[in-house]
Amino acid sequence: MNQSNETVMVQKIRSRYTAKETTKLDELRALDKKVKRPAAIFAYIFGSIAAIVMGAGMSLVMTDVGSLVGMTDSMIPGIAIGVIGMGLALLNYPIYKGILGSRRKKYAGSILELSDQIIRNG
Repeated sequence: MNQSNETVMVQKIRSRYTAKETTKLDELRALDKKVKRPAAIFAYIFGSIAAIVMGAGMSLVMTDVGSLVGMTDSMIPGIAIGVIGMGLALLNYPIYKGILGSRRKKYAGSILELSDQIIRNG
């Protein structure tokens, strides 16, 4: 390895341990994440639960799982559980948009003020 490659490698390692300056743009990105993250986490968790519920209903209809748990006819309960899961899955996006919209309203002032500062200062 030559001297210039070693210098670059040393600088990369050194940069990991030095304190980084936070800029206005970093603050703006952090605020944007703060707005989006709770809505996304909710959507992932709620959507997963809805898929599991729908899958449980499908399993009751398509397999003999119902007879293993003591159900004589698992078709009707399976269809009902599957439809409930589909309904939950369909509700996921409107709920996500609602959470995201309310958080955007909450942080709009801070984000707009910070973005105006960034635009004015170059």
